[in-house]
Amino acid sequence: MAHDGGPPAVRTPAWQEYVPGVGVARSYQRAWLTKDIVAGLVLSALLVPQGMAYAELAGLPPVTGLYTSILCLLGYAVFGPSKVLVLGPDSSLGPMIAATIAPLLLANGDPARAVALASMLAVMVGVVMTVAGLARFGFVADLLSKPTQIGYMNGLALTIVIGQLAKLFGFSVDADGLLAEAKGFVSGLANGDANTTAALLGVGSLAGILLLNRWLPKLPSVLIIVVLASILVSAFDLQSHDVDTVGKLPQGFPPFTVPGVGWGDLPPLFVGALAIAVVALADTMSTASAFAARRGDRVRGNQEMVGIGAANIAAGFFQGFPVSTSGSRTAVAEQAGSRSQVTGIVGAAMITVVLVVANSLMQYVPQPALGAIVIAAALSLADIAGTRRLWHQRRTEFGLSIIALLGVALLGVLPGILIAVGLSILNVFRRTWWPHEAELGRVEGIAGLHDTKSYPDAELLPGLVVYRFDAPLIFANARMFGEKVREIVTDDPAVRWIIVAAEPITDVDTTASDMLQELDAWLNAHDVSLVFAEMKDPVRSKIERYELTRTINPAHFLPTLDAAVAEYVRETGASWHSPQPRTDDEGSRR
Repeated sequence: MAHDGGPPAVRTPAWQEYVPGVGVARSYQRAWLTKDIVAGLVLSALLVPQGMAYAELAGLPPVTGLYTSILCLLGYAVFGPSKVLVLGPDSSLGPMIAATIAPLLLANGDPARAVALASMLAVMVGVVMTVAGLARFGFVADLLSKPTQIGYMNGLALTIVIGQLAKLFGFSVDADGLLAEAKGFVSGLANGDANTTAALLGVGSLAGILLLNRWLPKLPSVLIIVVLASILVSAFDLQSHDVDTVGKLPQGFPPFTVPGVGWGDLPPLFVGALAIAVVALADTMSTASAFAARRGDRVRGNQEMVGIGAANIAAGFFQGFPVSTSGSRTAVAEQAGSRSQVTGIVGAAMITVVLVVANSLMQYVPQPALGAIVIAAALSLADIAGTRRLWHQRRTEFGLSIIALLGVALLGVLPGILIAVGLSILNVFRRTWWPHEAELGRVEGIAGLHDTKSYPDAELLPGLVVYRFDAPLIFANARMFGEKVREIVTDDPAVRWIIVAAEPITDVDTTASDMLQELDAWLNAHDVSLVFAEMKDPVRSKIERYELTRTINPAHFLPTLDAAVAEYVRETGASWHSPQPRTDDEGSRR
């Protein structure tokens, strides 16, 4: 085949599909470098304070947030398919990590053990994600429907805010759970436990972040507030006023460490890892889809799972904890001009510089300011507008959202995510169990047949009912289908044909097959024919396999509704007419 004289196309090796970073390195354009470096510098300014804040949210030493940020950025740069996504410690995962490892710690547990448990949790999350990605289980992200995801995030936001209020006001609460923490915070305020100086610093930091985000969104609000708060601590010696600070961080790059946990710790860690993996995947897929749509890219869901898995495994072996994609940090990197994952590598390098040569800079960062960062992030998780929209558009899904919220808020983060996933699955099952159904008629001026509830004046054919069932016909709804058809015949003994508009029926299982056989026999005894129109070929093949055509006349499977109606008219000579209201035995009009 002729070509344009250029070099022949080189086929990409199959293994590069699983290591996208190699492809990016080979196709990297020199013009991107300056933009990636600038974006990386801007990103690192956000990663340092957020990483420390989210580590504390997970119940871990602040420095582990920096360790985590370095390794997950490097891991995703090699195995992640997106050029723009930024992974790191996340506010939505912090409470889940804490809820998983807290029961495995003794009272006032050893921080080193907490780090080991969190690191093993990250490795488990990474393995689960990697295996699932290689097995092409990217669809698991769909287990969290939008309403339950909104409810879960709203509940998570409420839980985080309540849990950080005491830190914001300069004291601590020895309580577990939303209600207990809220009660402890109110009691602490009433008892005068709040530190006025710390409270002013914390509330001022929160107000500053929120105001900057609202009025000057392009500025790095978190960095600005942390720097100003640290200057205030240093200049006015606020540590002498009992304002708690991060303190001097351990110096140096995190060492490679195999997490040391007992065999008995693995089962509860694995349960937590599964829940975290689902949330991280759902968060990553939604973020990846949003940014890919803006850039004209495509989302590689299975490879995203591998990329997240690699990031978590890398973090887990260097004293880190589970990570996910951050929409806010990704947006910052994109606004700063990021062109590739080199941005993340630059960010990781800058955090390493902080740890190796500037670890003392963090000694003046006040804990109330970190609490303010977490609360601001939590507020961004809440979707009040989405909740309001559900209320106006679909009350059932609003109810599911509220149940998910209450599950997280009252039962805890891990039970809450299980409830959210369970509700999503039950909602799908409910729609299959109680699907929409309709009897159809002819409407003047509109092609086709239409729901007689929407068009009460639709014309009908005497002795014919056209019935549409909008769901696969399976064990969950087979009885309902059979009872409805029997009800049609019982209510109107003049019915001679029932045409099932079968186009929406995407499956017929063995339970439904048995029901159809019994139903057809019952209809035959009442001199009524059961006819199917527009049945899909795969479904018809199952009907043949079930040998239903021994009972149901093979001639009663017609390609279109028009053909089925025409056949009925040919056999009976019936003509269309407008329905006449009639009164049943109880005096109600029908």
